[in-house]
Amino acid sequence: MDASSTTVLATGSATGIARRLLDWYDEHARDLPWRARPGAAAPGPYRVWLSEVMLQQTTVQAVRPYFEHFTARWPTVEALAAADEGEVMAAWAGLGYYARARNLVACAREVAARGGSFPDNEDGLRKLPGIGAYTAAAVAAIAFGRRAVVIDANVERVVSRLFAISDPLPGARSAIREAADAITPDERAGDFAQAMMDLGSGPCTARDPACLLCPLSQHCAGRAEGDPARFPVKAPKRAKPVRQGRCFWIERDGAVWLVRRPGKGMLGGMRAFPDDGWHAGEDGSGEPPLPGDWQPAGRVQHGFTHFALELALMTLHTRAQPEGDGEWWPVADIGNAGLPTLFAKAARLALSQREEMA
Repeated sequence: MDASSTTVLATGSATGIARRLLDWYDEHARDLPWRARPGAAAPGPYRVWLSEVMLQQTTVQAVRPYFEHFTARWPTVEALAAADEGEVMAAWAGLGYYARARNLVACAREVAARGGSFPDNEDGLRKLPGIGAYTAAAVAAIAFGRRAVVIDANVERVVSRLFAISDPLPGARSAIREAADAITPDERAGDFAQAMMDLGSGPCTARDPACLLCPLSQHCAGRAEGDPARFPVKAPKRAKPVRQGRCFWIERDGAVWLVRRPGKGMLGGMRAFPDDGWHAGEDGSGEPPLPGDWQPAGRVQHGFTHFALELALMTLHTRAQPEGDGEWWPVADIGNAGLPTLFAKAARLALSQREEMA
């Protein structure tokens, strides 16, 4: 640890920091459907794993209804393992990062093949499909009470401020992990991890941290320096490249033509409108799936991890049948098609055009 770490631990031992944070958590823990209250028996690993996969790069507010729907429809890992992958993908629609949903099914099937039991340690968990270092640590700590260093974006922010780690991300992550390891207790490791998450989502917010409400403020080197909000230090963001593409709304007798995207690749396995292949390169270049009097209906914008997309929507009313696999979906029920967010935006645009022309 660096000099900042030494300063923090000099004003309060690692044990004292953990104890103070856990005392705060006992009183202020968030009430979330995948959690057990402090002092209660740990939630089952299925619920912890499912919630942690959903919460990756997604807010608690967005995840809550999805979690409740999934656990009502598939209450056990065996039930999820037996589910049709297409149905799981449709239920996931709107959460984004759809590879998570494919890995969810693959992992559930592997756990079911093990008799329904998740491994109870990080090494074993990391061997399952789609489980990386963070999720393995979270499940090991929260579901099984193992001592594990659990670092998400909230914990990253708390620790970088607590220890005034001034190296920019992502290079600072090794120092953040070392510092987090120094204060993680042997007992109540799951509660400690969740307390750190709650601290980051509560008093220690990204902007305007409420230091007067923070149980660790007297130990915080970032606060002692006078500007805790400058941590974590982030390298300048590079501008995302912008791709162009088109998608096609083909309507016949009150139904719209939907296709199923390939299982691997962007938005894999999801229902969608036909498109011109924008996902295969910088710009789409494919032809419409049918000849006809195509009409432009506007554009939608969407951000992916590594690029932004401007997608032009083209519409056609026809009596013809497109070639290839697909299905006619009732326009009035398009909200239940399980479209990913990009194509849900295009659907809303098409529906607004229909209303204007009615």
